[in-house]
Amino acid sequence: MPAPKYDVIAIGNAIVDVMAPCDDALIGQLGLNRGGMTLVDADGALSLYEAMGPAKEISGGSAANTLAGLAALGAKCAFIGQVAQDQLGEVFSHDIRAAGIDFATPARPGEPPTARCLIFVTPDGERTMNTFLGASQFLPPAALDEKAIADAAVLYLEGYLWDPEEPRSAMRRAIGVARDAGRKVAFTASESFVIERHGDDFRQLIAEGLIDILFVNEHELAALTGEADFEAGLAKLAPQLPVVVATRSAKGAVALAGGARAEVAAEPIDKVVDTTGAGDLFAAGFLSGHVKGESLASCLTRGAVCAAEVISHYGARPEADIKALVAARLG
Repeated sequence: MPAPKYDVIAIGNAIVDVMAPCDDALIGQLGLNRGGMTLVDADGALSLYEAMGPAKEISGGSAANTLAGLAALGAKCAFIGQVAQDQLGEVFSHDIRAAGIDFATPARPGEPPTARCLIFVTPDGERTMNTFLGASQFLPPAALDEKAIADAAVLYLEGYLWDPEEPRSAMRRAIGVARDAGRKVAFTASESFVIERHGDDFRQLIAEGLIDILFVNEHELAALTGEADFEAGLAKLAPQLPVVVATRSAKGAVALAGGARAEVAAEPIDKVVDTTGAGDLFAAGFLSGHVKGESLASCLTRGAVCAAEVISHYGARPEADIKALVAARLG
Protein backbone atom coordinates (compact mmCIF):
# COMPACT_ATOMS: atom_id res chain seq x y z
CA MET A 1 0.00 0.00 0.00
CA PRO A 2 1.45 3.42 -0.95
CA ALA A 3 2.17 5.88 1.84
CA PRO A 4 -0.83 8.18 2.32
CA LYS A 5 -0.69 11.86 1.39
CA TYR A 6 -2.83 12.73 4.41
CA ASP A 7 -2.82 11.46 7.97
CA VAL A 8 -6.52 12.25 8.39
CA ILE A 9 -9.28 13.40 6.06
CA ALA A 10 -12.57 14.36 7.72
CA ILE A 11 -16.14 14.85 6.57
CA GLY A 12 -18.25 17.07 8.76
CA ASN A 13 -20.42 20.12 9.21
CA ALA A 14 -18.86 23.37 7.98
CA ILE A 15 -20.08 25.69 10.72
CA VAL A 16 -19.24 29.09 12.11
CA ASP A 17 -19.73 29.26 15.89
CA VAL A 18 -21.37 32.40 17.27
CA MET A 19 -20.50 32.47 20.97
CA ALA A 20 -21.60 34.69 23.83
CA PRO A 21 -21.43 34.50 27.63
CA CYS A 22 -24.72 34.46 29.51
CA ASP A 23 -26.14 33.75 32.95
CA ASP A 24 -28.06 30.63 33.90
CA ALA A 25 -31.33 32.56 34.05
CA LEU A 26 -31.21 33.23 30.30
CA ILE A 27 -30.85 29.52 29.57
CA GLY A 28 -34.03 28.88 31.51
CA GLN A 29 -35.83 31.89 30.06
CA LEU A 30 -35.14 30.71 26.50
CA GLY A 31 -36.02 27.09 27.35
CA LEU A 32 -32.66 25.81 26.09
CA ASN A 33 -31.19 22.33 26.58
CA ARG A 34 -28.46 23.32 29.02
CA GLY A 35 -25.15 21.67 28.16
CA GLY A 36 -26.53 19.95 25.07
CA MET A 37 -26.86 20.54 21.34
CA THR A 38 -30.24 21.28 19.75
CA LEU A 39 -31.01 21.69 16.06
CA VAL A 40 -32.91 24.87 15.20
CA ASP A 41 -34.42 26.25 12.00
CA ALA A 42 -33.60 29.58 10.36
CA ASP A 43 -36.23 31.47 12.37
CA GLY A 44 -35.06 29.88 15.61
CA ALA A 45 -31.45 30.80 14.85
CA LEU A 46 -32.45 34.42 14.23
CA SER A 47 -34.49 34.59 17.45
CA LEU A 48 -31.64 33.18 19.55
CA TYR A 49 -29.12 35.50 17.94
CA GLU A 50 -31.27 38.47 18.89
CA ALA A 51 -31.35 37.22 22.51
CA MET A 52 -27.57 36.95 22.70
CA GLY A 53 -25.25 39.48 24.22
CA PRO A 54 -22.07 40.62 22.42
CA ALA A 55 -20.80 37.62 20.49
CA LYS A 56 -17.66 36.26 18.82
CA GLU A 57 -17.68 34.49 15.47
CA ILE A 58 -15.24 31.59 15.37
CA SER A 59 -15.08 28.85 12.75
CA GLY A 60 -16.20 25.53 14.17
CA GLY A 61 -17.84 22.26 13.29
CA SER A 62 -16.88 19.13 15.21
CA ALA A 63 -14.74 17.36 12.61
CA ALA A 64 -13.21 20.63 11.42
CA ASN A 65 -12.21 21.42 15.01
CA THR A 66 -10.55 18.02 15.27
CA LEU A 67 -8.59 18.68 12.09
CA ALA A 68 -7.52 22.10 13.39
CA GLY A 69 -6.05 20.33 16.42
CA LEU A 70 -4.41 17.66 14.29
CA ALA A 71 -2.86 20.24 11.97
CA ALA A 72 -1.52 22.16 14.98
CA LEU A 73 0.08 18.91 16.13
CA GLY A 74 1.83 18.53 12.79
CA ALA A 75 -0.53 16.13 11.00
CA LYS A 76 -1.35 16.46 7.30
CA CYS A 77 -5.10 16.92 6.95
CA ALA A 78 -7.94 17.58 4.51
CA PHE A 79 -11.58 18.47 5.04
CA ILE A 80 -14.76 17.83 3.08
CA GLY A 81 -17.80 19.94 4.00
CA GLN A 82 -20.38 22.26 2.48
CA VAL A 83 -20.54 26.04 2.87
CA ALA A 84 -22.70 28.54 0.98
CA GLN A 85 -21.53 31.40 -1.20
CA ASP A 86 -21.84 33.97 1.58
CA GLN A 87 -19.80 35.85 4.16
CA LEU A 88 -19.78 33.10 6.79
CA GLY A 89 -18.82 30.62 4.08
CA GLU A 90 -15.82 32.77 3.24
CA VAL A 91 -14.92 33.02 6.94
CA PHE A 92 -15.01 29.25 7.35
CA SER A 93 -13.05 28.58 4.15
CA HIS A 94 -10.37 31.11 5.06
CA ASP A 95 -9.96 29.83 8.61
CA ILE A 96 -9.62 26.16 7.74
CA ARG A 97 -7.11 26.81 4.96
CA ALA A 98 -5.18 29.20 7.19
CA ALA A 99 -4.81 26.31 9.65
CA GLY A 100 -2.94 24.36 6.95
CA ILE A 101 -5.84 22.04 6.10
CA ASP A 102 -6.66 21.27 2.46
CA PHE A 103 -10.26 22.26 1.67
CA ALA A 104 -11.53 22.11 -1.91
CA THR A 105 -15.30 21.46 -1.62
CA PRO A 106 -17.03 24.02 -3.90
CA ALA A 107 -19.33 26.52 -2.13
CA ARG A 108 -23.05 26.00 -2.73
CA PRO A 109 -24.93 28.83 -4.46
CA GLY A 110 -28.24 30.21 -3.19
CA GLU A 111 -30.14 29.34 -0.03
CA PRO A 112 -29.79 28.13 2.65
CA PRO A 113 -26.85 30.10 4.08
CA THR A 114 -23.73 28.68 5.71
CA ALA A 115 -24.40 26.79 8.93
CA ARG A 116 -23.97 28.48 12.25
CA CYS A 117 -24.02 27.30 15.87
CA LEU A 118 -25.31 29.75 18.48
CA ILE A 119 -23.48 28.94 21.70
CA PHE A 120 -24.47 30.29 25.11
CA VAL A 121 -21.66 29.92 27.68
CA THR A 122 -22.62 30.08 31.36
CA PRO A 123 -20.19 31.19 34.13
CA ASP A 124 -19.19 27.58 34.88
CA GLY A 125 -17.91 27.19 31.30
CA GLU A 126 -20.78 24.94 30.21
CA ARG A 127 -21.83 25.50 26.61
CA THR A 128 -25.38 25.23 25.33
CA MET A 129 -25.34 24.82 21.55
CA ASN A 130 -28.13 25.58 19.11
CA THR A 131 -27.27 24.65 15.55
CA PHE A 132 -28.76 25.78 12.25
CA LEU A 133 -27.28 23.33 9.75
CA GLY A 134 -27.95 25.48 6.70
CA ALA A 135 -25.85 24.57 3.65
CA SER A 136 -23.84 21.91 5.51
CA GLN A 137 -26.71 19.42 5.37
CA PHE A 138 -26.67 19.47 1.56
CA LEU A 139 -23.25 17.89 1.02
CA PRO A 140 -23.81 15.50 -1.92
CA PRO A 141 -21.83 12.35 -2.73
CA ALA A 142 -20.71 14.12 -5.93
CA ALA A 143 -18.79 16.64 -3.79
CA LEU A 144 -16.50 13.94 -2.38
CA ASP A 145 -12.86 14.04 -3.37
CA GLU A 146 -12.51 10.27 -3.64
CA LYS A 147 -8.84 10.42 -4.57
CA ALA A 148 -8.09 12.36 -1.39
CA ILE A 149 -10.15 9.93 0.71
CA ALA A 150 -8.22 6.98 -0.71
CA ASP A 151 -4.99 8.86 -0.03
CA ALA A 152 -5.60 9.37 3.71
CA ALA A 153 -4.52 6.97 6.46
CA VAL A 154 -7.73 7.66 8.41
CA LEU A 155 -11.17 8.80 7.28
CA TYR A 156 -12.81 10.62 10.22
CA LEU A 157 -16.60 10.98 10.18
CA GLU A 158 -18.75 13.29 12.29
CA GLY A 159 -21.93 11.78 13.72
CA TYR A 160 -23.77 15.11 13.64
CA LEU A 161 -23.69 15.01 9.84
CA TRP A 162 -25.35 11.60 9.73
CA ASP A 163 -28.73 13.21 10.40
CA PRO A 164 -29.48 14.77 6.97
CA GLU A 165 -30.03 12.33 4.09
CA GLU A 166 -27.65 13.82 1.50
CA PRO A 167 -24.45 13.88 3.60
CA ARG A 168 -25.37 10.52 5.11
CA SER A 169 -25.23 9.08 1.59
CA ALA A 170 -21.95 10.89 1.01
CA MET A 171 -20.42 9.39 4.16
CA ARG A 172 -21.56 5.89 3.24
CA ARG A 173 -19.87 6.34 -0.12
CA ALA A 174 -16.73 7.66 1.57
CA ILE A 175 -16.57 4.61 3.85
CA GLY A 176 -16.63 2.40 0.76
CA VAL A 177 -13.82 4.39 -0.88
CA ALA A 178 -11.66 4.24 2.25
CA ARG A 179 -12.30 0.53 2.72
CA ASP A 180 -11.45 -0.23 -0.92
CA ALA A 181 -8.18 1.65 -0.45
CA GLY A 182 -7.34 -0.30 2.71
CA ARG A 183 -7.61 2.75 4.95
CA LYS A 184 -9.04 3.07 8.46
CA VAL A 185 -12.39 4.65 9.35
CA ALA A 186 -12.85 6.61 12.58
CA PHE A 187 -16.27 7.77 13.75
CA THR A 188 -17.35 10.15 16.48
CA ALA A 189 -20.88 9.65 17.80
CA SER A 190 -21.16 13.42 18.47
CA GLU A 191 -24.28 13.54 20.67
CA SER A 192 -26.79 11.22 22.35
CA PHE A 193 -29.70 12.58 20.33
CA VAL A 194 -27.93 11.50 17.12
CA ILE A 195 -27.72 7.97 18.49
CA GLU A 196 -31.40 8.07 19.45
CA ARG A 197 -32.23 8.89 15.83
CA HIS A 198 -29.65 6.76 14.03
CA GLY A 199 -28.38 4.24 16.56
CA ASP A 200 -29.51 1.31 14.42
CA ASP A 201 -27.38 2.64 11.56
CA PHE A 202 -24.35 3.02 13.81
CA ARG A 203 -24.77 -0.42 15.33
CA GLN A 204 -25.03 -1.87 11.83
CA LEU A 205 -21.82 -0.13 10.74
CA ILE A 206 -20.10 -1.60 13.77
CA ALA A 207 -21.53 -5.08 13.13
CA GLU A 208 -20.32 -4.98 9.53
CA GLY A 209 -16.80 -4.08 10.66
CA LEU A 210 -16.85 -0.71 8.90
CA ILE A 211 -15.58 1.34 11.87
CA ASP A 212 -12.04 0.93 13.16
CA ILE A 213 -11.96 3.66 15.81
CA LEU A 214 -15.05 4.85 17.68
CA PHE A 215 -15.13 7.96 19.88
CA VAL A 216 -17.94 8.27 22.44
CA ASN A 217 -18.53 10.05 25.72
CA GLU A 218 -20.14 8.25 28.64
CA HIS A 219 -23.65 9.41 27.73
CA GLU A 220 -23.27 8.32 24.10
CA LEU A 221 -21.87 5.00 25.26
CA ALA A 222 -25.00 4.40 27.33
CA ALA A 223 -27.27 5.40 24.43
CA LEU A 224 -25.43 3.16 21.98
CA THR A 225 -25.24 0.06 24.19
CA GLY A 226 -28.36 0.42 26.33
CA GLU A 227 -26.15 0.00 29.41
CA ALA A 228 -26.43 2.71 32.07
CA ASP A 229 -23.27 1.48 33.81
CA PHE A 230 -20.10 2.78 32.15
CA GLU A 231 -18.08 -0.41 32.60
CA ALA A 232 -20.95 -2.58 31.39
CA GLY A 233 -21.21 -0.41 28.28
CA LEU A 234 -17.51 -0.75 27.59
CA ALA A 235 -17.64 -4.50 28.10
CA LYS A 236 -20.47 -4.76 25.58
CA LEU A 237 -18.98 -2.48 22.94
CA ALA A 238 -15.23 -3.12 23.05
CA PRO A 239 -15.29 -6.67 21.58
CA GLN A 240 -17.09 -5.33 18.49
CA LEU A 241 -14.47 -2.76 17.48
CA PRO A 242 -10.70 -2.60 16.95
CA VAL A 243 -10.45 0.61 19.05
CA VAL A 244 -12.94 2.29 21.40
CA VAL A 245 -12.21 5.62 23.06
CA ALA A 246 -14.64 6.74 25.78
CA THR A 247 -14.32 10.13 27.46
CA ARG A 248 -15.77 11.06 30.86
CA SER A 249 -15.22 14.83 31.16
CA ALA A 250 -13.49 15.56 34.47
CA LYS A 251 -13.13 11.82 35.15
CA GLY A 252 -10.71 11.33 32.26
CA ALA A 253 -10.93 8.78 29.48
CA VAL A 254 -10.51 5.10 28.65
CA ALA A 255 -9.33 3.38 25.47
CA LEU A 256 -9.60 -0.31 24.63
CA ALA A 257 -8.01 -2.14 21.72
CA GLY A 258 -7.48 -5.85 21.13
CA GLY A 259 -7.99 -6.72 24.79
CA ALA A 260 -5.65 -3.97 26.00
CA ARG A 261 -6.93 -1.13 28.16
CA ALA A 262 -5.48 2.26 29.05
CA GLU A 263 -6.86 5.10 31.16
CA VAL A 264 -5.93 8.73 31.64
CA ALA A 265 -7.02 11.35 34.15
CA ALA A 266 -8.19 14.75 33.02
CA GLU A 267 -5.35 17.28 32.88
CA PRO A 268 -5.57 19.88 35.67
CA ILE A 269 -6.32 23.46 34.63
CA ASP A 270 -6.85 26.67 36.59
CA LYS A 271 -10.36 27.35 35.31
CA VAL A 272 -12.81 25.82 32.88
CA VAL A 273 -13.81 28.74 30.64
CA ASP A 274 -15.71 27.03 27.83
CA THR A 275 -16.15 23.29 27.22
CA THR A 276 -16.93 23.75 23.52
CA GLY A 277 -14.70 21.46 21.47
CA ALA A 278 -13.34 19.38 24.36
CA GLY A 279 -14.29 16.09 22.70
CA ASP A 280 -13.15 17.34 19.29
CA LEU A 281 -9.69 18.21 20.55
CA PHE A 282 -9.46 15.02 22.56
CA ALA A 283 -10.01 13.12 19.31
CA ALA A 284 -7.34 15.27 17.64
CA GLY A 285 -4.79 14.42 20.28
CA PHE A 286 -5.63 10.72 20.24
CA LEU A 287 -5.50 10.44 16.45
CA SER A 288 -2.24 12.38 16.28
CA GLY A 289 -0.64 9.60 18.29
CA HIS A 290 -2.53 6.78 16.62
CA VAL A 291 -1.33 7.64 13.11
CA LYS A 292 2.22 7.49 14.48
CA GLY A 293 1.69 4.05 15.99
CA GLU A 294 1.97 5.24 19.61
CA SER A 295 0.60 3.30 22.57
CA LEU A 296 -2.97 3.67 23.81
CA ALA A 297 -1.68 5.44 26.92
CA SER A 298 0.33 7.93 24.88
CA CYS A 299 -2.63 8.61 22.56
CA LEU A 300 -4.92 9.21 25.54
CA THR A 301 -2.42 11.60 27.15
CA ARG A 302 -2.23 13.58 23.92
CA GLY A 303 -6.02 13.79 23.92
CA ALA A 304 -6.21 14.94 27.53
CA VAL A 305 -3.62 17.68 26.99
CA CYS A 306 -5.42 19.02 23.92
CA ALA A 307 -8.83 18.93 25.60
CA ALA A 308 -7.47 20.80 28.63
CA GLU A 309 -6.05 23.54 26.42
CA VAL A 310 -9.25 24.14 24.52
CA ILE A 311 -11.51 24.36 27.59
CA SER A 312 -9.24 27.01 29.13
CA HIS A 313 -10.47 29.68 26.66
CA TYR A 314 -13.43 30.59 24.47
CA GLY A 315 -13.69 28.76 21.17
CA ALA A 316 -13.27 25.19 19.99
CA ARG A 317 -9.87 25.52 18.35
CA PRO A 318 -6.49 25.66 20.09
CA GLU A 319 -4.87 28.98 20.90
CA ALA A 320 -1.71 27.79 22.65
CA ASP A 321 1.05 25.72 21.04
CA ILE A 322 -0.48 22.30 21.71
CA LYS A 323 2.38 20.55 19.95
CA ALA A 324 4.76 21.98 22.57
CA LEU A 325 2.30 21.18 25.39
CA VAL A 326 2.05 17.56 24.27
CA ALA A 327 5.82 17.24 23.90
CA ALA A 328 6.36 18.63 27.40
CA ARG A 329 3.76 16.28 28.88
CA LEU A 330 5.07 13.15 27.17
CA GLY A 331 8.68 14.06 27.81
